[in-house]
Amino acid sequence: MTKFWISMLLGWLLVTCASCDKPAAASQTSVVDPAKYYAVLLNNNSVYFGRLESLGSDYPVLRDVYYVQSSVNPETKAVTNILVRRGKEWHGPDRMIISQKAIVFIEPVGADSKVAQLIAASKK
Repeated sequence: MTKFWISMLLGWLLVTCASCDKPAAASQTSVVDPAKYYAVLLNNNSVYFGRLESLGSDYPVLRDVYYVQSSVNPETKAVTNILVRRGKEWHGPDRMIISQKAIVFIEPVGADSKVAQLIAASKK
């Protein structure tokens, strides 16, 4: 009788553990709207802005990617930031495929934020 209960318990644990990752991945994907822009901070302190796909997979994809490029005026020491669209580099990337392990956090870009305004202006 004891072997029966142990095998039932082990079977239940096996079924429960096998499905642990599936709801989390599905809920992460449902939070992301592929039509909206997100800020993605990577563990190398790079921040990219773009449309996020496949969140919850091992390699989410960022499309329509932008990043901030800073320059310092050597005379005045003033810092100028510009938003640059990826894709003009020599290898002409059309997307970023990012390791989930490299992502520190993801935040939505506010519709009225400076980043959203600059992205909209770059599309005109």
